[in-house]
Amino acid sequence: MSGALAGVRVLDLTRFLAGPFCTAILADHGAEVVKVETPRLGDEGRAGYSAPQGIPIAFLALNRNKKGITLDVRTDEGRALFRRLLTHFDVLVENFAGGTLADWGLGPETLVREDPRLIVASLSGFGQTGPWARRPSYDIVAQASGGLMALTGFPDTPPTRGGGSLGDYIAGLTGAIGILAAVAARERTGRGQTVDVSSQDAIFALADHWPTVHAATGELPPRVGNRHLATAPYDCHRARDGWVVVAIANNKLYRRLMEAIGRPELGTDPRFRGGTARRERSVEINGIVGAWVAEHTVAEVVEALSPERANVPCAPVYGIDELLVHPQLLAREMVVRLPHEKLGSVTVTGVSVKLSDTPGAVRHLGPTLGQHNDEIYRGLLGLGPEEMDRLRAADVI
Repeated sequence: MSGALAGVRVLDLTRFLAGPFCTAILADHGAEVVKVETPRLGDEGRAGYSAPQGIPIAFLALNRNKKGITLDVRTDEGRALFRRLLTHFDVLVENFAGGTLADWGLGPETLVREDPRLIVASLSGFGQTGPWARRPSYDIVAQASGGLMALTGFPDTPPTRGGGSLGDYIAGLTGAIGILAAVAARERTGRGQTVDVSSQDAIFALADHWPTVHAATGELPPRVGNRHLATAPYDCHRARDGWVVVAIANNKLYRRLMEAIGRPELGTDPRFRGGTARRERSVEINGIVGAWVAEHTVAEVVEALSPERANVPCAPVYGIDELLVHPQLLAREMVVRLPHEKLGSVTVTGVSVKLSDTPGAVRHLGPTLGQHNDEIYRGLLGLGPEEMDRLRAADVI
């Protein structure tokens, strides 16, 4: 079956992480995504991670389901070719620093004026407007400038970046939402538009209500590690053979937990009655739960709190190796192995949004550098072999 975005053609001018993740989401759901890389070197995302036998597996996974061409839009001839290409596409996605496309004479508003049905999505550190628009950014800059690092970490440690590249992935996800909204609007109005996504904005929007709370009360959130400022018990605990998280957010769950750990009297103890009381005594109640966890194995804790017994929210802290064989992720097709001519196969994550009628799919790995040059330049633009050779020799493609 065709994906939900079948018939939507996307020219992907992004590189490294936030932008490529955004366009991967679109490709998973059926959009024809053509990734543009610089000649010879390509996307810097091809380097930086482990590359068995010289194969950039992280790049291939992130850019799955895409076609790939080379084009240097920094040159006059490259920009002219880019404009010819763009007439065949519905969406352009880029993640240069704010204002970069405009400096090349390819500003998003200009491109939309020239083609009123075109959608131009720009993902950048600080957006296309404002005094910080031209500042460069990476994941840790987004997390710091958006407020996430101020919330993350323990009281006696420095502010801490969320693991992985959370800021980049959040920006990419926000970009995909914006593009989908613009595509839906175009179906109704017939007009394209610009989509302006700032990584700082995307992180700030997820600041856990603290902008609202601070503006009203003057309070600032302390860093509390794995605990929660609004509820308790809620923490990560060391078991005899690993780590487990236990999370409680209402009185009923709290009473069930106390029964499960053999302390039913604490379920009605006035010191811990109600969410406010437990929050005020969070160190004490988390300590009680942690002491119980410490006496058991991970499996024993999970079993005692399972739906068949106490039915309390909990989970082991899984390593990536464990997740690759986790029955829940396997059942939901979140671990996908794609063929590779040299490595045999490469494992990638599956499609996280499950659509009943038009399901997405991971169909193939990302392209080799310039893999689809002939298909796109000759098929879409009608360039002949001599012209292709000339453009290659000039490093335009």
